[in-house]
Amino acid sequence: MQINDKSQTKNYLASEERYKTMTYNRTGKSGVLLPAVSLGLWHNFGFIDNIQNARDVLRTAFDLGITHMDLANNYGPPYGSAEENFGTILKTDFKSYRDELFIATKAGYDMWPGPYGNLGSRKYLISSLDQSLKRMGLDYVDIFYHHRPDPDTPLEETMGALADIVRQGKALYVGISNYKAGEAAKAADILKDLNTPFILHQARYSMFDRWVEEGLLETLEDKDAGCIAFSPLAQGMLTDKYLKGIPEGSRASKDLSYLNVDTVNSNIEKIQALRTIAQERGQKLSQMAIAWILRQPQVASVLIGASSSSQLKENIKALNNLSFTSEELNLIDKVLS
Repeated sequence: MQINDKSQTKNYLASEERYKTMTYNRTGKSGVLLPAVSLGLWHNFGFIDNIQNARDVLRTAFDLGITHMDLANNYGPPYGSAEENFGTILKTDFKSYRDELFIATKAGYDMWPGPYGNLGSRKYLISSLDQSLKRMGLDYVDIFYHHRPDPDTPLEETMGALADIVRQGKALYVGISNYKAGEAAKAADILKDLNTPFILHQARYSMFDRWVEEGLLETLEDKDAGCIAFSPLAQGMLTDKYLKGIPEGSRASKDLSYLNVDTVNSNIEKIQALRTIAQERGQKLSQMAIAWILRQPQVASVLIGASSSSQLKENIKALNNLSFTSEELNLIDKVLS
């Protein structure tokens, strides 16, 4: 998609202050430091969205020290359009900053018709990454993930494809996403045997979705890998949006598969109680929710989406207060239980 607005096409110069306030965390035992808050391009960056707004969000993110941009082959809609728009903006604004960026993409979910456009075969993963690199105008990505386990393809084939992708110079590191603890441990062992730098597991994690605490975080620590958390705000439930019910036009009002009216209504009392704790900490609920995830030593970064630069700036203020007292943590656990 072309950028036509003359007011937006002037040369972008990144803020000279961009590295002064961001917190950076080591990813497992690798040499990679990730910003504590990273930008996910799952929503708001497809062809149906305003590319000027997307460009403004990306500029704001980098000016705030967010060096990690997270994509996947099927982000959009339509599929592939987030990568293509990102590639357009990368070329106009960030070409000279490429070595300051840590760019991710993934493959594992439905992407194109037929038996080779989904899951975890060698055929799919290598073909998908080739397409992603072309859409973004890149020679390589910094990390390439297998997006979800494939129950039918041998894990050795999937991990072998990731290893060959690194050897081919198409990715510097590899990761996995949505793997349970046992699956992650097996994947890590295979990749270690193949001398492939496995550094990250991307997992859904929020106050309302704590499955990673049931063995996965400990497994990653044992395998010298880090965790990056997505959906930290539980699709908007851990914000001020639903404090008084379901606003018209919100995600929950559209009754989407990952967020619906019943889910929100069943959590309203918890949302309100958590907001009270956040206010006593001098934070918004969304800021406390992000800080709460970052308290885990295995979590290198939290992935947030942003529909505007102002929303991004608001959420990144979570870094102003990352410490919790034992009393606060006990209160939060009591609410969540």
